[in-house]
Amino acid sequence: MIDRNLLREDPWAIRRALRNRGSDFDLDRLIELDELRRSLLDVEQLRARRNELSQQIGQVMRSGGDGEALKAEVAQLKEAISDMEQRLTEVESEYDALMGEIPNIPLDAVPIGADEEDNVVVAQWGTPRNFESPPLPHWEIGTRLGILDFEAATRIVGARFVAGIGLGATMERALINLMLDTHTRKHGYTEVSPPFLASETSLFGTANLPKFEDDLFKTREGYYLIPTAEVPLTNLHQGQILEAADLPRYYCAYTPCFRSEAGAAGRESRGLIRLHQFHKVELMKYVTPETADDELQKLLVNAEAILQILDLPYRRMALCTGDMGHQPRQTFDLEVWMPGMDRWVEISSCSQYGDYQARRCQTRYRPEPEARPVFVHTMNGSGLASGRTLAAVLENYQQPDGSVEVPEALRPYMGGTPVIMPPVA
Repeated sequence: MIDRNLLREDPWAIRRALRNRGSDFDLDRLIELDELRRSLLDVEQLRARRNELSQQIGQVMRSGGDGEALKAEVAQLKEAISDMEQRLTEVESEYDALMGEIPNIPLDAVPIGADEEDNVVVAQWGTPRNFESPPLPHWEIGTRLGILDFEAATRIVGARFVAGIGLGATMERALINLMLDTHTRKHGYTEVSPPFLASETSLFGTANLPKFEDDLFKTREGYYLIPTAEVPLTNLHQGQILEAADLPRYYCAYTPCFRSEAGAAGRESRGLIRLHQFHKVELMKYVTPETADDELQKLLVNAEAILQILDLPYRRMALCTGDMGHQPRQTFDLEVWMPGMDRWVEISSCSQYGDYQARRCQTRYRPEPEARPVFVHTMNGSGLASGRTLAAVLENYQQPDGSVEVPEALRPYMGGTPVIMPPVA
C-alpha cells in the first residue's frame, strides 16, 4: 500500500508510475474519494457542537428556561451527523478497497516497457552444454526413468500435479536440503518452519488479496493455502515494532506452494513448470530503507549461488515496468537454461517492495531507541523453486544412454548416488 500523503503531495508521481506500468487503475476516483473522505471528517465538528448544545439545554432547563429551540437544533444535528456517518462509512469502504489495489511505485532504475519483451538481460553465468543429439524435455526424461509420475498424480487428484517416485523424490528432497543448508550455514538466514495456511489478513499484507484471490485455494474455514512462503515470512512480525539494532533480519523457509493458476490454461501445461502444488525454498528480508538496494543485490547473489553450485547456466533479468507484478517496486528474475525445452525458464523472482507490504502488515521499527516508529522495507526471492531446479538438473545432466548424472553437490544428500539409470527392461 502506498503512502496516503503521496496522493495529496505528488499525485503526478503516481500517474507517471501507473502509465509506465500500463495500469488502468482509476487514480482520479481514489483522489476524489480522499477529498470527499476528508470533507466528511468534519462530522467531528458537528459532534462537538451537538455535545455543547446538549450541555446548554441542561443548564437552561435547570434555570427554568425554555430549551425547545436548542433541542430542535440538536435534533437537526443528530440527523445531519447520522447522514454524514453513513456516507463516511461508504466512502471509506470504497477508499480502502482502492488503496488496497493500487500498484506500488517502481524505482527509477526499473526499465520502462510494456511486457516481457522489454525486460533487460543484466548478466549471464555458465555456458549451455552442446548435445550430440536433440536433448529431451524433463517430463520425458523423468517418465522414462520412472522417477516422475504425472499419470498417478492425475489419478489421485487431477491435472497439473506430479508424484516424485524413488530417486525423483530423493533428488527433490536433496535439492531442498542443499538450499536450506547453504542459505542458513553460508548466507546467514534463519530457518523458519511456518504454517502452510494463512488468514485473509496475512494475504492482504503481502498484497495477494484482494487482487489475486482467483489464484488462491481457500478452505471452508476461511483460511487460504499459501501460494508461497513469502506470505508467512512477511507476516512473521505483523503488527510489531522492531528495533533498528535488530535489522536486517534474514529468514528462509521450505514450504509447499499452492496456486490455482487461474487464467493459465494452455501455458506450460506439461512438466514441472506450472503446477497447482510445487515446492520452494523462500528467502525473505526485513531491512532499513537506506540499505534496501544493497540487500536486494545480496539476496540475488544468495539465490544465484545455488545455480552455481549445481553448475546450471542462468541469466539475471531486470523486469520492466509492464512485466513486473503490482506489489514490487523492483524485480529481478533468474532464468535457468532448459535445453530440452530450448529456452530460458524463470527459476527465481527476487523483489523489493519498499514499505508497500509493511504498511499493510503494520510492521515498523524505531530508527533510534526513543524515535517515532517508521515502516521497515521488505524483500524476498526464491532460493530456489525445487521442482524447476529438478527439471533443470534432469535436462542439463541427461546422458546419451538415457541416464542422468547426479551433480556433485547433490551426491552427499543422495547416499552418494552418482547417476540415475533407466530401469532394466
